[in-house]
Amino acid sequence: MRIRHDDREQWTPDDVSFGIAPGEVVLLLGPSGSGKSTLALALNGLIPHALPAELEGTVVTAGLDTAEATVAQLSEHVSMVFQDPDAQIVTGSVLDEVCFGPENLLLPVEDVLARAERALRQVGLWERRTENPDRLSGGGRQRLAIACALAMGGELLVLDEPTANLDPAGIEEVYAALRSLVSAPDGSRGDHAILLVEHNLDAAIDLVDRVVVLDRDGRLRFDGPTREVLIGHVSELLELGVWLPVATLAALRLQEAGVRLPSLPLTPDELTAALDAIELPAPPTAVAAPVGADRSVAVRVDRLSVERGRGRHRTRILHEVSLEVDAGDFLAVIGTNGAGKTTLLQAIAGVVQPPRGRIDVGGIDPGRSDVRTVAAHIGFVFQNPEHQFITHTVHDELAHGLRIRGVDEPEVERRVTELLRRFGLESAREVHPFLLSGGQKRRLSVGSALIAGAPVLALDEPTFGQDRARANELLDLLAELNTQGTTVIVVTHDLQLVADHAAHVAVMADGRLLAHGPTGAVLADDDLIQRAGLRAPPLARAMRALEHHPEWRRLSRLADLPGTDLP
Repeated sequence: MRIRHDDREQWTPDDVSFGIAPGEVVLLLGPSGSGKSTLALALNGLIPHALPAELEGTVVTAGLDTAEATVAQLSEHVSMVFQDPDAQIVTGSVLDEVCFGPENLLLPVEDVLARAERALRQVGLWERRTENPDRLSGGGRQRLAIACALAMGGELLVLDEPTANLDPAGIEEVYAALRSLVSAPDGSRGDHAILLVEHNLDAAIDLVDRVVVLDRDGRLRFDGPTREVLIGHVSELLELGVWLPVATLAALRLQEAGVRLPSLPLTPDELTAALDAIELPAPPTAVAAPVGADRSVAVRVDRLSVERGRGRHRTRILHEVSLEVDAGDFLAVIGTNGAGKTTLLQAIAGVVQPPRGRIDVGGIDPGRSDVRTVAAHIGFVFQNPEHQFITHTVHDELAHGLRIRGVDEPEVERRVTELLRRFGLESAREVHPFLLSGGQKRRLSVGSALIAGAPVLALDEPTFGQDRARANELLDLLAELNTQGTTVIVVTHDLQLVADHAAHVAVMADGRLLAHGPTGAVLADDDLIQRAGLRAPPLARAMRALEHHPEWRRLSRLADLPGTDLP
């Protein structure tokens, strides 16, 4: 099977063949743009019936050729769960939401209710069936989306980055629900087959039976049992730039330094056991971050409160938040879904109109300044890239910010061409931004903010949707800009990213600032992390559990480990 989207020359995926057995959980990996989401959409007929793309070969689900069967027919056999649960919720109660799909199959009422109850009990939401879905957490709403898929009674559940927008607690909720689906009480596999597209391998790895890997051209590279593929082909996977578990990356780094482990681990628990089973040298001495003698403030937030809605329906999102970000800092803002992270970032960038006099960015007040003035002082990247695209080609999207500032055309062309090369978007130069893959859209949105050279960059989930190679490229670029003096503020749920790259961390909870300080100190405060509803990053969990090497327990960054950076 191969698929080519309209206006694209390349087929992605290309010449791919594999099957999924009943009860099997298959993880689909591949670099950004290799066709993972496209392949997922072909399983229920959205490609070729609903999306403009050409399909060659056959996709057969439950005995039905997806090119010949209708999407409605296929919906009884294949259920989709997308990245954003809110995009799938259409009713006012949890029970009504789960009933909606079976009702459209014209099933008897008693059958609809029986399916809904069974699905909600499977994901732990039956007791909340009368509530409005808006009252559920991010993880709860994604579990609701899974329940809706289960109620359709299909044999195959397809999940495309189901935890991409969730905090660590929400991710745990979703994977606990999925484990209950695939494992019967006696330990045997259940009836549901699952195809999972996921970058967060640390959360998913113990659920997966088999891994299918696409290469950069969308061709099938590997297909086999989880450990056989991830460990047996680790060098090739590193070269492809796909995500690997943090425990595996840590072990590979240690091996580079001569630390010989009995076997490569896939989970934090396996890494802990492997390290406790051998002798380890003294850990590297932590290097304190240099403290500048001349401290200047790039961003000042003073008792900021933000409300949304009108009249009786006004809701306070931020409560008296005060924060100073030094010039040249790399600050990560963390917290659970709904903690106020994005609202704070948007207020700083002037995207959400902040109350006047509460924010200062490089001497300007976003609450009093026009859009061009704000954009000259701070570049902003939305969590959803589509929210900021305004032109018809990738080239023009990058060029737009330069042109409105009066940059001459030869310089515009030079800077755009360089950024297209740097972000791997050269082949998409004349493509409409909305036709890019998810990872390509993210790179374009980040590039649009970077190209103007604002002294402050604010990014909401900058590595979302990226493969490991592209994410590392982006983070290296941010680190380079940061070293040159650019102040970087990121909102992220990836606490390993925070540990590895941020100099300081601001912790948000319920719209309030719980803490602000050096990254190591904040992430080492277990009580604080627990109060914020978060989880320690994977490497920190592995190290803190060591019994025989207490001197290694303080390590939480991959760069803290002896060894060299991996490609």
